[in-house]
Amino acid sequence: MWLNNILETIGNTPLIKLNTITKNLPCTVLAKVEYFNPGNSIKDRMALKMLEVAEQEGKIKPGGTIIEGTSGNTGMGLALAACIKGYKCIFTTTDKQSKEKADILKAVGAEVIVCPTNVEPEDPRSYYSVSKRLATEVPNSWYVNQYDNLANRQAHYEQTGPEIWEQTEGKVTHLVVATGTGGTIVGTGQYLKEKNPDIKVWAIDSYGSLLKKYFDTGELDQKEVYPYISEGFGEDFVPANYDMRVIDEFTKVTDKDGAVMARRIAKEEGMFCGYSAGSCLQGLLQLAKGPDGKDLLKKDDVVVLIFHDHGSRYVGKVYNDQWMLERGFLDVKTFKDLVGGRGAQRLINLKKEDTVADAIELMKKYDIENIPVMEAETSVGAISAGGLFNKILSNPDIKLSTIESVMENPYPEVAFETPVERLSSFITKENGAVLSRDESGSFHIVTKYDIIQSLTK
Repeated sequence: MWLNNILETIGNTPLIKLNTITKNLPCTVLAKVEYFNPGNSIKDRMALKMLEVAEQEGKIKPGGTIIEGTSGNTGMGLALAACIKGYKCIFTTTDKQSKEKADILKAVGAEVIVCPTNVEPEDPRSYYSVSKRLATEVPNSWYVNQYDNLANRQAHYEQTGPEIWEQTEGKVTHLVVATGTGGTIVGTGQYLKEKNPDIKVWAIDSYGSLLKKYFDTGELDQKEVYPYISEGFGEDFVPANYDMRVIDEFTKVTDKDGAVMARRIAKEEGMFCGYSAGSCLQGLLQLAKGPDGKDLLKKDDVVVLIFHDHGSRYVGKVYNDQWMLERGFLDVKTFKDLVGGRGAQRLINLKKEDTVADAIELMKKYDIENIPVMEAETSVGAISAGGLFNKILSNPDIKLSTIESVMENPYPEVAFETPVERLSSFITKENGAVLSRDESGSFHIVTKYDIIQSLTK
């Protein structure tokens, strides 16, 4: 049996058990993996629903233009619907969103306008304001406004909630969502609580967002708002889709913790998910213990996490080592870490007047292959086992020669805090080690074998 178009594949996404990262929790933890939707995110659900409601209400006519401010995922769902239904799309987004998201939107025919992140929502340059202005200027256009469009949460009340209830056979006890517009957590949570009022709904927020503070106090505190890197959740205002009565608890997750956890999900659970999935799981781990340190989760609990989207939209960010390193999100080993693990050891070195026989003796005694040649606390050359091997083969009498006559170029010198990953760029066929000075000015050496060992631990 075939499907009539791509929109018919939206929904009925799998619920998959997590086995590794959550092994120390007493309960069952399941992920509602929404990248199985055709647009690779949960936003396909509400995008189609909002468009269908707009059509029913006559807010958009055939051949019209869909206009929306979107981080990318809602835009993708709208763009897919537009392809099938014959609409045009203009989307505004922020410059903090990954380039991949904008490129994907363009690939399915949308026009994308990138706006600055670090401006107030009311600023005429913000992606909210630009989308609103375009809706007044473009003929036969419809401004979606996913934040205040209640068809957003209606989609999840009608689809996501019932799916989770049926897939868990009514055993779900907790719903955990990294929340932005509020549609997913409120719509899904409302349905589940109607089925069982004891179900707990836990919301995950980002530092730099005001949602948790508003939940806790009812105060719209703009002091809570500042730039953050996490994508797809958190807000600097409270969208109309929120009904805080549905939510039982909020916690905030740092940019770093969310990014690191997303990478762990990919490596340890085999699910290549987006940034917010990492934050969602990290948030669960934070909420699993109450303020008094006691476990809030029990053996028979069934926790459902929403994994919103696919990791392919973050390959230039969360899944890019250099991007993670630049933001201090990776716990990186350095030259200092490598030599620190050895304990106190003096640097084995040679002087220019020493002989090749002296070098060979040192290599045997300390089981090493690379020895720097020093003069007055300065590295002036190097002796390697490979280099000596070639010289001795061609001239066995070279053992009595001085080091100065056979030494190679000095090993490169690097900063003591240089990351291990960068050290590898200094290692070549001709050069098997690097040197660095510690805080006291003493030299230390790291060889290619030290680097290989550190990277394979």
